[in-house]
Amino acid sequence: MSRRLRASLLVASSSIALGLLAASDASAAGTAPGFALNRYEPSERGSLWFSSESLDFDGKAQLAAGVVGDWAYQPQEVRDANNNLVPVVKDQLALNVGAAFTFLDRFQFAFNLPVYVVNTGDSVTRFDGTQYNSPTGAGVGDLRFGLQARIIGDPHGAFRLGAGVHLWVPTGKQADLTSDGKVRVEPHVNVAGDIGIFAYSARVGYLWSGAATNGYSYVLTPIGNMVTYGASAGVKLLNDNLILGPELIGAFAINDGPVIPSKNFYPGSLLIGGHYRAGDFLFGVGAGPGLSRAAGDAAFRVLGSLEWAPLATHEAPPPVEKDSDGDGILDSKDACPTVAGVANADPKKNGCPADRDNDGIYDKDDACPDVAGVANADPKKNGCPADRDEDGIPDAQDACPDVKGVANADPKKNGCPADRDEDGIPDDKDACPDVKGVASDDPKRNGCPSDRDSDGIPDDKDACPDVAGPPNEDPKKNGCPKVAVMDGQIRIFEEIKFKTGSSVILKESDGIIDEVAKTLKAHTEIKKIRVEGHTDNQGNAAYNKRLSQDRANSVMNALVKHGVERKRMEAKGWGMEHPKAPNDTDAGRAENRRVEFHIVDPAPKGGGDQQVEEKAKPVTPAPAK
Repeated sequence: MSRRLRASLLVASSSIALGLLAASDASAAGTAPGFALNRYEPSERGSLWFSSESLDFDGKAQLAAGVVGDWAYQPQEVRDANNNLVPVVKDQLALNVGAAFTFLDRFQFAFNLPVYVVNTGDSVTRFDGTQYNSPTGAGVGDLRFGLQARIIGDPHGAFRLGAGVHLWVPTGKQADLTSDGKVRVEPHVNVAGDIGIFAYSARVGYLWSGAATNGYSYVLTPIGNMVTYGASAGVKLLNDNLILGPELIGAFAINDGPVIPSKNFYPGSLLIGGHYRAGDFLFGVGAGPGLSRAAGDAAFRVLGSLEWAPLATHEAPPPVEKDSDGDGILDSKDACPTVAGVANADPKKNGCPADRDNDGIYDKDDACPDVAGVANADPKKNGCPADRDEDGIPDAQDACPDVKGVANADPKKNGCPADRDEDGIPDDKDACPDVKGVASDDPKRNGCPSDRDSDGIPDDKDACPDVAGPPNEDPKKNGCPKVAVMDGQIRIFEEIKFKTGSSVILKESDGIIDEVAKTLKAHTEIKKIRVEGHTDNQGNAAYNKRLSQDRANSVMNALVKHGVERKRMEAKGWGMEHPKAPNDTDAGRAENRRVEFHIVDPAPKGGGDQQVEEKAKPVTPAPAK
């Protein structure tokens, strides 16, 4: 696009904008008419907020009165012919004098008259020739009357709903920007509440003004009909005498004329402030900025209030002496005012029915009137000593008050279920009632001796209590399988046999070697084992060590033939260095001639039975006989 074309478009668009601006004002030439400029309308006297109603008024005939000061800085600016902003109204200080009268607890009638003690600015002629005149000085604004009612809720409840209407009488002057010159009416709805230390209020209304004709606007801000709103929130401190928090007030212009929509359609202000109650007086201070530069939105606003607003008092009527149960004893002295009774010197029992055992259950309802008891829905048990499990033994003497049992001379067992073997499991649930045992989820094992591997052999007689195995006359093998992974080893419970003085494995040991191979294949988590060969002390030590090494190698080779990877094994011959039993008997020497499979990787936690060359301590052989 050429520079000349862009310049032409800029000029054209500027002309259109200026034309729209001119058209948007009803008095594009001549003097701009005045209107009620100030956007701030104070709440009725006695409210805890500056702009919203707290709806906490109360009393049959209650009066509140006071003054709310409102200083607004630059609430209206207009650009002059040189495009400079000129404050038509620079400073505006109003003293809102008002009063509110509460009647019938829920209704309030009020009035408010703004008295402008300062109302100054500079007159300005706009680019289109329109003259905007500054106010002439002090004066009054439009007198406002209000009527509102609290429809739902108590004065200090969590939710209060109210509705009302405001009516403005044009007592101000349009020329001073303090009046529309027409009657204004605003119906509105309010909500408010107190939740703990938190308080809130909100309102919405519709403002109708007789000045709202032909879409009239004041510097692009429509005047006249508007949807108004306000919201306040804060916390109560110092025994609810101080309330602090923000307040938002604003409006939405309702316009049907040719005014350009902009942010100036939505005037609004933010206030931060608080109110403090000292006896019958209420003090308030607040301040905050305008949220737009709409007409009447001050760049900054400061508020202060002093009000006389005594709280309503309600005198309670004197109590009427009654005798509700007709027993001749007045309720004020009757401990049982709704149940006919008899006189008693004890104030706690006076006027109550007879209760000989003093258990709180009247004799007429007490199945055991001479023995203190407890309440029971069964008339035959009402007032009798408690027996929760109904086993005939009172709870006070029942060691098991929630489980039916039998009498027992031992106070610790009286009223408890029978338990002949005294293992803590009642006989009716004990699968082994005459043998002490342990609890089990399996009814067939509950109360029986512990058998962790469920092989039918009690743990105290099971050489392998965690691995199921068959019975064996040898206590060291009883309950053990041929091969088991335990104690850091692959334990075998059958001897691997060799030819005498040789490393040749006898055929009869193929079965146990095959079982070891199957175990290694099944336990892939075992990365490496050490096949150890051991001998007794018969013969030359060096010879025995070579023989044990050869035998360990033979077993490892046999496992390779049964499908075990060689890299998972290493062989070690210890000779006679690590006996398990003394070598002074045939049985001891036979036990020392053995092959063991120790798990190397992963290393067993706690060591188990794994023999490590650096730490191994051989059994000291008994002296030769």
